Amino acid sequence: MPHSKNEPLRAILLGAGQRPEVLAKAQQLRETVERFAQIVCTDFSGTEDLSQIDADLTVVLGGDGAILRAARQMGHRQRPVAAVNLGKLGFLANIKPHDLPNVLRDFAADKLSVVEHLMFECTVLRGGQPLARQLGLNETVINSGTPFTLINVDLYVDSDLVTTYSCDGLIIGTPVGSTAHCLSAGGPILQKSLQAFVVLPLSPHTLTMRPVVDSADRVYEMAVEQPNAGTSVVVDGRLLCRLQAGDRVRVERSAAQFKLIAHPGHTYYQTLREKLGWGGRLKLNAET
Repeated sequence: MPHSKNEPLRAILLGAGQRPEVLAKAQQLRETVERFAQIVCTDFSGTEDLSQIDADLTVVLGGDGAILRAARQMGHRQRPVAAVNLGKLGFLANIKPHDLPNVLRDFAADKLSVVEHLMFECTVLRGGQPLARQLGLNETVINSGTPFTLINVDLYVDSDLVTTYSCDGLIIGTPVGSTAHCLSAGGPILQKSLQAFVVLPLSPHTLTMRPVVDSADRVYEMAVEQPNAGTSVVVDGRLLCRLQAGDRVRVERSAAQFKLIAHPGHTYYQTLREKLGWGGRLKLNAET
């Protein structure tokens, strides 16, 4: 149901309930949210099916992990997210608690833009039939698993065999995910507005196996003909399933898009400078 300007905003309030400091801060910020919106759902356990709730925005308290969980809970019914950083790094959680009143006020007055980000569907096929499916925002990872020996991962793009990676695993990530697992594994940073996926092998046996960036309009499939006992598919940090020989892992663009309320005065590269500590120049000792 669309929001009427004559009615108060309807908000969903979420947070990382396993962290006591988040729960304590939520008691204070709840009053702030209620000054600008009617809270129609509160969930700090991550168990609520948010796709069934009528709301105009979602306020998420915590770090990027809490935002990933919120995106998964909203499913194919994504709402604009006001992401309040109560964590450490927070690439997505870009609103400081003291800025929340201004953000909610300006959002209610239609003064803020909402930036849409690429999401994907990961489907595991067994015998040609869907076994498991998950909507994701960051990345799909095939992990070698126990006994932690190298695995061979065949990569297909639009049914065309690209190569076979001998590696510890393979990541297919979004621009949002490029500053998550991909970044720590040595991958490139993709500007978040790009409609593309990055393919990144984990510890490849052959040094010429480099990251590849390709269009999000393609269909990516991975197959492990001889998986280890613990070879698994992980989507946004959560186990989807373990793989058997002959399984196919398909990653493709989702019709759903993650919607993040833009923080006024904060640009993408400003966020990178602040979060990654890009100083721009070396700081030399005054005595040298």
